[in-house]
Amino acid sequence: MKQWMVSLLFFLMTSLVNGQKPAHLVRPSDSLDPDPFVNTVQQSLNLFYADYANATTYDSIISALNYAPGQIPTFSDSVICAGLAHLNELTPFQLDCNSATLSTIKFFAAQRRGFIRIALGRSALYFDLFEEKLTEYGLPLELRFLSVIESGLRPQVKSRAGALGLWQFMYKTGRYFGLEENSYIDERMDPEKATDAACRYLKQLYGIYGDWNLALAAYNAGPGNVNNAIRRSGGKTTYWEVRPYLPSETQGYVPNFIAATYMMTYHAEYNIIPMEAKIHNAQLDTMCVKSGVHMQTIAKLIDWELTDIQSLNPVYKTTYIPKMTPARCITGPLDKIGLLVSFEDSLYQLEEATYNPKPVINTPVVTSDTSQKDSLSILTAPADTLRANTPPTSNLLYHKVKTGENLRQIALRYSVSIEQLMEWNALRTTNIYVGQKLTIYTNQAVVQPSPTPPPAKKYYTVRAGDTFGKIAQRNNLTQAQLQRLNPGIKINIINVGQRIRIK
Repeated sequence: MKQWMVSLLFFLMTSLVNGQKPAHLVRPSDSLDPDPFVNTVQQSLNLFYADYANATTYDSIISALNYAPGQIPTFSDSVICAGLAHLNELTPFQLDCNSATLSTIKFFAAQRRGFIRIALGRSALYFDLFEEKLTEYGLPLELRFLSVIESGLRPQVKSRAGALGLWQFMYKTGRYFGLEENSYIDERMDPEKATDAACRYLKQLYGIYGDWNLALAAYNAGPGNVNNAIRRSGGKTTYWEVRPYLPSETQGYVPNFIAATYMMTYHAEYNIIPMEAKIHNAQLDTMCVKSGVHMQTIAKLIDWELTDIQSLNPVYKTTYIPKMTPARCITGPLDKIGLLVSFEDSLYQLEEATYNPKPVINTPVVTSDTSQKDSLSILTAPADTLRANTPPTSNLLYHKVKTGENLRQIALRYSVSIEQLMEWNALRTTNIYVGQKLTIYTNQAVVQPSPTPPPAKKYYTVRAGDTFGKIAQRNNLTQAQLQRLNPGIKINIINVGQRIRIK
């Protein structure tokens, strides 16, 4: 394997030195058919990242403890203290076991289970980024849990005091650490830049106090309040000694941090199953834009939900990505960014045609070669124009391309022509790819299911991309619990359309 990689790198370098791009690196202009080599690599990466994102251990722990669905276990103070002691061996923090931390942990375990479950699901998107930055600055990795109590891992959350982002920066503090804001962006909501700023701020605070708990208190209340508390305490230098003199919110801040660290680490022991993660950090890619562009243009061009674009790009206050220096970027799943890179030229043309259209001048066409004209009209025409040949009584359907399918087969299935499929989906060639969603107008009747009384048992219908583990996680069950509900089903062999009992 290594020898193959060395040979490939040598070939790439030789080709570039000779002034020529290898054939598989030449990007086709505005084609939905990616190069086979790139497509193969992309599919391999997707499989790898999917396996990586789904690698969990909570299921085996919960199964070993034989918890029933929804069971809320409790543990003695000595067991909790033993868990904190184990964590203390692995961190420079002082995760003290005292009445304040014990009561907070028990409150989280009983009353904040849903919050921990949601935070665990969101952590798949952010914790890799946090750990990378914390390692870069030589900071304890446990600081990743600080964002959990600051924002619940929600980059667009804003406090009543005006603090914003994953790390809840106030405006002035954000500006001090280089986080920019204008009418279109607020970098306090930029996961990467805000995390970098938080690392620098936390490192600075630890340098001042030499105690991580006091540094956390200063992060919450500000160094001024901590310094005043130290004076009122008679010059004490540890958090627990000065805690009675801190603002009431800050008195609960470190116990909350300790409780979040404990619960996020031992969630399986408490029968808390993480919420299913929409996407893992390892499955993201980025493309920087050369010109200002609206997210609506991106959504229209590559069939990407606007809400999904916004959720992965919280730095933007609106749906407009401005032209700036350095260039602003768009973050998204590997497949979406790959498509966007392939259609970059079309992106700017569609943006111009949609938001800054030039006046139409009716001039006769003097050439018989209309391919270029037709190609541009597909790109710039509104959706109603693209569907001009659609029968008024037709039904709108969406078809997701499956392995081995081609346009001819899909056209026959829905009794439409290949040309209509190409027109409705702005295709310039007949090439399509697995997973692509096609818009189809057909006169075939759409059969609506007749209402039926709710069944005594609750079932889930398997969709494309589902696994037994994902279905269990989505319904707050372990694989073992789901298996007990479906004794006749092999967990490694489930099919699209199959019904799985979930309750």
